[in-house]
Amino acid sequence: MTTMTVSEFEHERPRLTAIAARILGSNAEADDVVQEAWLRLARSDSIDDLPAWLTTVVTRLCLDRLRQRRTRSQAESRAPVDASPVDPEADAVLAERVSGALQVVLDTLAPAERATFVLHDVFGYPFEEISEVLGRSVTAVRQLASRARRKVRGTPETAPERAAREESRRVVDAFVTAARGGELATLLTLLAPEVVMRADAAGQRMGTVALYDGPDAVAARFNGARGAAPVALDGDPGAAWIMDRTVKVAFAFHIEAGLVREIELIADPEVLATMEVTRHPSSRPRREQRGPGR
Repeated sequence: MTTMTVSEFEHERPRLTAIAARILGSNAEADDVVQEAWLRLARSDSIDDLPAWLTTVVTRLCLDRLRQRRTRSQAESRAPVDASPVDPEADAVLAERVSGALQVVLDTLAPAERATFVLHDVFGYPFEEISEVLGRSVTAVRQLASRARRKVRGTPETAPERAAREESRRVVDAFVTAARGGELATLLTLLAPEVVMRADAAGQRMGTVALYDGPDAVAARFNGARGAAPVALDGDPGAAWIMDRTVKVAFAFHIEAGLVREIELIADPEVLATMEVTRHPSSRPRREQRGPGR
C-alpha cells in the first residue's frame, strides 16, 4: 500500500466513521467497521475511486452487522428471560452513544432502509450513488428511502399503500407460478409494455444477459423456470433461487398498476448478504435447482 493511499484513507476516516456510527448507533462498532475496511483496503489491488469504494465497503459491513443483530434478537426473544440486575453504568454508556431520538427511530428500521435513510437524508448522498453502494436499482433505493422516511416521521402506512403492497405480492406469486408452469401467455399478461430485467455482473458471469428489454424477452427468459420461490426482499415482494438455505440469486420486482415494470436479477454474494430474504410460509424448499430462475 502506498503512502498516498494511507494518507487518502486517513482523510476519509472521519467521514466513514460518521456514516458507520449513524447507521449502527455505536461509536465502538463504527471504529471496528472502519478498521475492517482498512484491512480490506490493504488486501486490495488498485482502486479507481477510493472514497466510493470505501463508502460501499463500510456500508455493507454495517448492513452485515445489523443483520447479525436482528438474528441474535430473534434468537434471544425465544430464549428464557435473563433476570440479571440492570447495570446503571452500562445504561449510561448506551445513552451516550445513542444520538437523540432519531437513533431510537433508526433502530426500528430494516437494515437496508436504515442505510438508505442515513446515506440520503442524513449525509445527502444522491440515490444514484446509493444504488451503486447497495448494488440495487435506483427504483429500489427510492422505495427504501420513502418507506424509511415514513417510518421515521411516524406516519402509518395508508390503506391504499397496504393494498398496493398486497397486490404486488399477488402479482409476483402469479408470475412465479406461471413461470414454473410454462404458461407463457399468462406471463405476458403480467408484464408492462416497457418492462425490462437487468442482471448484475455476477448474474452475467453465470450466463444471464445484461438486459432483457420488453415483454417477449422477459417472458421467454422466465418461461418454464422452476428454481425461484416467492420471498420478501427487504420487505418487498420478490423471488429467490435458494439452495441449501443459501440465497444464490434474488429477483426484485417493481410493480405499478398491477403490472411488472422492472426486475432486478441480483447474484453478487456481497449484495445478497446485505439483503433480508424471507421465504413466504406457503413456499417450500425445492430440490430441483437448475440455476438462476431455471
